[in-house]
Amino acid sequence: MASSRAILVMGLLAAVLAPAFSTRSFISMPADASSPVTLADGLSYDYHANSCPQLQDIVWPIVESAVLGEVAIAAGLLRIFFHDCFPQGCDASVLLTGPNSERDLPPNQTLQPRAMQLIEDVRVKVHAACGATVSCADIIALATRDAVFVAGESEMFYFYDLPLGRFDSLEPANSSAVFDLPQPTADADTLINAFKSRNLEPMDLVALSGAHTVGKAHCSSFNNRFSEDADFARRLAANCSNDPNRLQDLDVETPIVFDNRYFRNLMEGKGVFTSDQVLISDGRTDWAVKGLAENKWWFYGQFRDSMVKLSQYQPGGNVGEIRRNSCFAPNGRSIPATAGHEGFAASA
Repeated sequence: MASSRAILVMGLLAAVLAPAFSTRSFISMPADASSPVTLADGLSYDYHANSCPQLQDIVWPIVESAVLGEVAIAAGLLRIFFHDCFPQGCDASVLLTGPNSERDLPPNQTLQPRAMQLIEDVRVKVHAACGATVSCADIIALATRDAVFVAGESEMFYFYDLPLGRFDSLEPANSSAVFDLPQPTADADTLINAFKSRNLEPMDLVALSGAHTVGKAHCSSFNNRFSEDADFARRLAANCSNDPNRLQDLDVETPIVFDNRYFRNLMEGKGVFTSDQVLISDGRTDWAVKGLAENKWWFYGQFRDSMVKLSQYQPGGNVGEIRRNSCFAPNGRSIPATAGHEGFAASA
């Protein structure tokens, strides 16, 4: 049942986004098309051209409807994409339930169930139309790309192509790899080193952190800031003391639109996480924050390029299967009853 806030969000989004959705005939091109693109093993821009030519036309309306109804879905998909790709590459391992599930580990316990179920809903539609030819990993990538576009400004970046052809993992990622996910309390050294280990540069770190322009978080994820002697930190502490269970917008100015306001917030000392605010205080990243704050087109383009770059991280190679029956279980394994459970994500 839609709440009054959800109705308000839908109205605001409709007003902001209406010009963008009269058609989807945008310029379509590979990321960083001005220079040769080196694709990861087994990936190509036309991978599903023969096996499922209608793939993107199936994914798009499902994601568009979901995000227009609830912009938090975009944040949920972005977080799932990042938490899936960062440990061992984009292989849908984060969706698996059962023994040693990544979803049971602390970094993933607040992943958004509604966004996870949306991925499964898309898989059902895609496989009904094309057979089991498209992996859950490819669906995560496409759904996240589409969600970012829907949540963006009406003048946002062109609709870009993604290399596809990923396989789904047979097992969850090792817990040690999952705990490599950057934490909200991380300092600049920790963040930069974690991204470097994934072949990502400080610019990628800054651009991808821009996903927080549509995110929310529980007070417990930034309560380390409450002791800081700064007006914004005191404001955060006061908000949380009034309601410790509240969800705090990570972009305190334009939380329902995917834009570059997040970076301007950092320049004004309004980063909610420590891992946000340190980006403007370190010489290796402050220049990127300032540049993306001043030029939204640079942000849109760099975010696109960094997302495509992360989507091709595959340290163990592109191996696995295409999950036929559910994104929540490998082929041949029963699907737990709680696989698609609904609930409320604490951070999304």
